Amino acid sequence: MSGCSGDESLSAYGGAGESWTLKELNQTAFETPATLNLTTPGEISGQAPCNSYRAQQTAPYPWFEVKALVTTRKACPVLEQERAYLSALQSMSEAEIAGDVLILRNDSGQEMIFTR
Repeated sequence: MSGCSGDESLSAYGGAGESWTLKELNQTAFETPATLNLTTPGEISGQAPCNSYRAQQTAPYPWFEVKALVTTRKACPVLEQERAYLSALQSMSEAEIAGDVLILRNDSGQEMIFTR
C-alpha cells in the first residue's frame, strides 16, 4: 500500500480522516473518553479526558512518534487519567491498523487499543 501526497505516516495507511476512541491502555479498559484523530497528514489531534491536544506525527508507517504535543489547560476531576493517556501516547513507537482497530505499542510492552 502506498501513501498519498508524499505522506508516509499513519494517516496515509488506513487512518486518514478517522477518529479513534481509546478502549484499552496496557490491557486495562479505559473508561474515560479519549480520542485520537488522523485528519491532517503529519498531525494527530484529539480529546484527552480533559483537554484537547494536537501534535506532529510524521514517522513513516508502521512507526509512530509524537512531537511538539500541545494541549489546552482545563482542570477537571479526571486529570490522572489525562496524564496517563498523554504519557502513554507520547511513549508509543509503532502503529498497526487492522480493520476498525488501531493498536499503538512500544518496546516496553505498553499498548493502546483504539476503535473507530
